[in-house]
Amino acid sequence: TIFPNLSAARPVLLVSCALLLYLWTRRGPKAPGKSLPGPAGWPLLGNALQLGRLPHLTFCELARRYGDVFQLRLGTRAVVVLNREAVIRQALVQQGGPFAGRPDFPSFHLVSGGKSMAFGRYTERWRAQRRVAHATLRAFSTANTPSKRLFEQHVAAEAQELIEELVRLSAGGAYTDPAPLLTVANANVMCALCFGQRYSHGDSEFRALLGRNDRFGKTVAAGSLVDVLPWLQAFPNPVRSVFRDFQELNRELHEFVRAKVAQHRRTFRPGAPPRHISDAILDCMEHGPGVQQGLVGDYVEGTLSDLFGAGQDTTSTALAWVLLLLLKHPLLRRQLQADLDRVVGRERLPTADDRASLPRLEAFLYETLRYSSFVPLTIPHATTADDPHVFDPTRFLDSERGTLDRDRACRVMIFSLGKRRCIGDQLAKLQLFLFTASLLHQCDLEPNPAEELSVDCEHGRTACCRLPVLAPERRVP
Repeated sequence: TIFPNLSAARPVLLVSCALLLYLWTRRGPKAPGKSLPGPAGWPLLGNALQLGRLPHLTFCELARRYGDVFQLRLGTRAVVVLNREAVIRQALVQQGGPFAGRPDFPSFHLVSGGKSMAFGRYTERWRAQRRVAHATLRAFSTANTPSKRLFEQHVAAEAQELIEELVRLSAGGAYTDPAPLLTVANANVMCALCFGQRYSHGDSEFRALLGRNDRFGKTVAAGSLVDVLPWLQAFPNPVRSVFRDFQELNRELHEFVRAKVAQHRRTFRPGAPPRHISDAILDCMEHGPGVQQGLVGDYVEGTLSDLFGAGQDTTSTALAWVLLLLLKHPLLRRQLQADLDRVVGRERLPTADDRASLPRLEAFLYETLRYSSFVPLTIPHATTADDPHVFDPTRFLDSERGTLDRDRACRVMIFSLGKRRCIGDQLAKLQLFLFTASLLHQCDLEPNPAEELSVDCEHGRTACCRLPVLAPERRVP
């Protein structure tokens, strides 16, 4: 994670830099060895102040000057930046093992009670934890299994409630920011999937929990600063205060998950068909091979915290970008709706079985993921050679057959690559398809003409956007 905005901390950093400059000048000689090209940095701070609000764009500019592989320093830590698809694949796939580790950052120990898959060290126990979680998610996202059908039912129910809320809020021609509704809808899918429980859109306790996402995005920058400038914890300053809020937010989310798991342990029956992901993970980790693999203690809670937190936040951000780009491209929006009317008709709702018959919609979703770069340090804007800053879904269509170009779709690296590839990628893509298809099928989407549709974004864990929308129920003659 890279810190986006250092304005509040800048005075503290500069004063601290002056105080510690003497220590820098007295440090020992550099270790021998050839270093990579890269920009010069400040003593103790490195290049931290040079990255700006959107570091991924800064990295693209630096790559033009220093090449596809360059080095900079964040604090006193050396960081290597990879900026081209072939280079990234060589590192993360062809040399996956050596590149699968995680630095020993203080903030990493705070996520998911210190038992996080996303931030955990690359060990045999980590590999066992990942295998359990991956197998569980695969059962809910591939093949025609009862688990997959259950997942589709959850998404369909949440999509329908989301549409009803948007239509209700659009009554009388009112425009509304759908971001909070998207967050609740996607979080409810993950909550039902992980714990077998959903909440109403008006539930104050659930909204308070999800409201922590925005706070987390603002405080994660402090976590990144403390990771590379650990001495900021040694004295009172704004960064230390925000970092402590970051600690508290992680604790609150983990306690929410811990309470859910404790509740399910009381009703869990080993060997019975799993009611949800909690059952499947409990069965494997505490009553199956996970016991011999050392997955005891808080590994169930840590795994579920990862799945719940990452699953609902990134998918709601992706869906916000979907809506923004649909509003900015009305002709494409009407073409997608015509495709849905032709394939699905008006007598039923879209299902996962319709994906193969809707290549334009699939191409639109892949182009949204590529163009938005909403996890921008995984998929830089420069990963596609042909006009990467132009939004063009046809780049993902086979021009001869009119089908999805799967080879090109596989080059979208938003879910990363190699041994750290996101294990929920198939689940996320299916969920994004079902939500988008349902919204287009059931709603007419119109932007507020009084407000400019901007693709400017904020950068925390994900790049996100806000947009006003009018979403009345769709009337088809």
